[in-house]
Amino acid sequence: MAAKVKFEDLGTAEYAQAWQLQESFYNGYMERKVESIKQTGSFPKDETYRLLFCEHPHVYTLGKSGDEHNLLINNIQLQAKNASFFKTNRGGDITYHGPGQIVGYPILDLEAFSLGIKTYIELMEQCIIDTLADYGLQGGRLEGATGVWLDPHQAGKTRKICAIGVKASRHISMHGFAFNVNTDLNYFNYINPCGFTDKGVTSLQKELGHHMEMEEVKQHVKTHFQKRFQWQWEP
Repeated sequence: MAAKVKFEDLGTAEYAQAWQLQESFYNGYMERKVESIKQTGSFPKDETYRLLFCEHPHVYTLGKSGDEHNLLINNIQLQAKNASFFKTNRGGDITYHGPGQIVGYPILDLEAFSLGIKTYIELMEQCIIDTLADYGLQGGRLEGATGVWLDPHQAGKTRKICAIGVKASRHISMHGFAFNVNTDLNYFNYINPCGFTDKGVTSLQKELGHHMEMEEVKQHVKTHFQKRFQWQWEP
């Protein structure tokens, strides 16, 4: 039987609000899993996991192994840009979230999907690659870096369209991906995105030359997640 997942679009959500919601689901799954292992020796078989979509107001987030020097502006400049800054518990370095970007937070027990963390990240990347293909774009992977890139093997042209960073413990994961759709790319000028100083960033809007319908793109992403992970939507 396919694992069950409930989808929820939070609309525009402050970063702290979405993080707190993720943590509440994550902690609940963790508590029930620990108890189930004590009682039965296995993870719970009747959980419904979560996929959250949202857009954040302007915010920079730094992964637990990231370098704060990759944020290139100070607190006063952050305020002038109506942006905030959070040190978070995901992997990866610094990234930007903002309006026009689909941020996806799957909160899953990877064990229920028979996935290791590396395969999980690759599947998440593939969902975005599949979405790009729907729009006639060829996305790819860059060796030694997570996320989805365009022209990953062409020096001087490589640009990132989707960042990925997760946290996982006892196979339970949170955080996820940030896919640039109609994103204001100027905000990336104030960081070294994901720690890179020699790679560009892009968006679906920039690549295709016109504003994208967010709901349409979300539906493409959601459909590819269902296909790739082979999960069952829970109403």
